[in-house]
Amino acid sequence: MPLWLAATALHAQDSRAAYLGLFDRDGDGRVSVAEYVQYMSRGFMRMDANGDGTLEVDELPGQRGEPISLKAFQDNLRRQFHRLDRNHDGYLDAHELTAPPR
Repeated sequence: MPLWLAATALHAQDSRAAYLGLFDRDGDGRVSVAEYVQYMSRGFMRMDANGDGTLEVDELPGQRGEPISLKAFQDNLRRQFHRLDRNHDGYLDAHELTAPPR
């Protein structure tokens, strides 16, 4: 394997591990559904300007779409998590977390 290719692969592995670290609150090297939902909900919370638990049209990017509740948003995140969990062990490793969605 050429040196540049090995260096690229090492950087990708380090990047995956760093990304996993953003989600992995308990440091066990994997991401649970609760950790995934908690991390991914941060964006919702930042956009919910009035803090009512619903993103109204005027709080959505581009002020387009339908209002969405935090519960509905998190239910969607749980579905995404299970699609990413390709080995169905209830956790995401760094590879599953960074893999393109199916």
